[in-house]
Amino acid sequence: MFADDQASKALGIELVEAADGHAVATMRITETMVNGHHIAHGGYVFLLADTTFACACNSRGPVTVASGAEISFVAAGKLGDHLIATATERTRYGRNGIYDVTVHRETPDGPEVVAEFRGRSRTIEKASR
Repeated sequence: MFADDQASKALGIELVEAADGHAVATMRITETMVNGHHIAHGGYVFLLADTTFACACNSRGPVTVASGAEISFVAAGKLGDHLIATATERTRYGRNGIYDVTVHRETPDGPEVVAEFRGRSRTIEKASR
């Protein structure tokens, strides 16, 4: 799935790992991702979290899409930040699932959380192109 994700690739998102309901992806905040307040536009942080969520919930094989998601911004992303998103499957029931994604940046004092994302998934029939 990630191999065909042109939106994520265009933003420089790199998939580090994805297996068994877990995924890690990274993205660097560039000048084109910074808003009028000189901080990372929340939409880009959401996109990184959403991409990581998608990789985690599709890591088991069946085609799975988002049925909903929400994000809480904890700290502002900054120009040059190398963000790391880690998705973890919380539960699956029937064709549904719940996944948590933490987006953080590394600092000299250790990881600093930028956002917390919760995604809800739904397994579907394979979509036609």
